[in-house]
Amino acid sequence: MINKLIAFLKGLPEKVKPHLHKGAHDGAHHAKVAATGLVGLYWNLSPTNRYRVRLAAFAFAILSIGIVLGRVTNVNRAVKIESSSKGLKVESSGVLELKLPGVKLNPEVYVFQSAEKVQVPVNIKVPGRLAFNAEKAKVLSARAPGRVERIYAFDGAQVEIGSPVVELYSPEFISAQQEYLLSSKTAQVLEGSKTMSDLLGDARITQQAAANRMRNLGAGDGDIKSIEATGKTTANLVMRSPLKGVVVKRNVEPGSTLSSGDVIATLADPKHLWFLGNVFEQDFRMIKQGQKMVLHLEAYPEKEFIAYANYIAPAIDPQTRALLIRADVENTDDLLRPDMFASGLLTTGTADAVVVPQSAIVRIREHRFAIIKVGPENFRRVPVKGYDLNSKSFAITEGVEQGWQILAEGAVLLNDRFAKQED
Repeated sequence: MINKLIAFLKGLPEKVKPHLHKGAHDGAHHAKVAATGLVGLYWNLSPTNRYRVRLAAFAFAILSIGIVLGRVTNVNRAVKIESSSKGLKVESSGVLELKLPGVKLNPEVYVFQSAEKVQVPVNIKVPGRLAFNAEKAKVLSARAPGRVERIYAFDGAQVEIGSPVVELYSPEFISAQQEYLLSSKTAQVLEGSKTMSDLLGDARITQQAAANRMRNLGAGDGDIKSIEATGKTTANLVMRSPLKGVVVKRNVEPGSTLSSGDVIATLADPKHLWFLGNVFEQDFRMIKQGQKMVLHLEAYPEKEFIAYANYIAPAIDPQTRALLIRADVENTDDLLRPDMFASGLLTTGTADAVVVPQSAIVRIREHRFAIIKVGPENFRRVPVKGYDLNSKSFAITEGVEQGWQILAEGAVLLNDRFAKQED
């Protein structure tokens, strides 16, 4: 580089050189004067400051030499920049193709399976809740004015058919008993007289009417037979359960006064429940009565409960914009409880689909992808459509063809390579 500088100076025109010599002579004179003053200032400084000045001068000299050498050696030349291929190809359809030259996937981590189309059920999700079957429930109510004397079965109590629930004092019931006893005694007297057969018939009719009145007030056949056998009335009316089940809700307290029609208690059979689900507008056309439904509950994540749709509401709910669908649920194991939230899968038909493990599906926001092997070192990430068959399987209805090699295990790991190449 120094040789180039010397050659440059030698190549200057002869007319320029005298001016350079003259300029150099004048500059040397002024520099000599300036240097004398600077030397005096320098030696007047303390040793520490003189050291700092020497360091600054040395650094400035190094910087100047670098600038000069940079300008002298600067040449315009083309620099070849090799573009590093990422190995990622993006197709217009949105499919990504990745090439991994020299990379061999571990078969214990990355497992491929051949795509085979099979018939799978087409399901729609139906959120809802469980409720008591209203057809298997009863409301126990007062059929005449009275007063609650005793309660036999409180909330949650198990009851059988005929089990006592409450005991009431009712003047109407006492009157009905007395009428029944009077007609019974009259009939017994008239039975021995053959000339009063017409009166006997009227007595029997009156006796039967009194018995029906007692039944309407809540008395059972056993209560009526007991009155006839003993010939005595009872002070209170015992209201009994009309079904086998539980007391869902009790509406009275001991000593409370009742009017005719007041609700005493609500009874239901916990073995028979309803599932009340909501079907949204886009699925209305696919539902009908009798379709099978599989229910899943958070309380029993590993269990499935089978139900069949038996009712579809004639109108949608204006608040939720959903259609009510109802299904009978058998609770033979007593695992279910009313008002439990449940999610139903309603089978509306069948379709051809490729069934893969959930681990084969890459989920990015609202989109679903599968990774396909198209060559020894080439892989494609393709968008797919489908739905969850269950917690372990996914049914691909669009995006994968018969015979393709689908990455069933390790799709998330390989997708990381796609993501890195996209960046």
